[in-house]
Amino acid sequence: MNATAAEPKTAEFDNLQDEGQPAGRDVNLDVILDVPVTLSMEVGRTRIPIRNLLQLNQGSVVELDRAAGEPLDVFVNGTLVAHGEVVVVNEKFGIRLTDVISPAERIRKLK
Repeated sequence: MNATAAEPKTAEFDNLQDEGQPAGRDVNLDVILDVPVTLSMEVGRTRIPIRNLLQLNQGSVVELDRAAGEPLDVFVNGTLVAHGEVVVVNEKFGIRLTDVISPAERIRKLK
């Protein structure tokens, strides 16, 4: 049986064209309005050695990097979007937004 190596062929591709939105045309946000996102609030953070972590038990107090009364950070999918304060509504916790980060500022922080 005489096996011959197949000759490599050159791939051919069509020219790519920009099919994006023309300038000045509105973007239809309706297609993403039902996409779920994760909203989370952060009271504060700290770093501790694993030794100290393993010594925590019921009643332990962990000091955070934020002073009492400072606003909470509000994140959407891990991106800071606002600051707020804790409120109680119908015996459930909520958050009142006190400062919303502008879209331009959010984009600046990503870079």
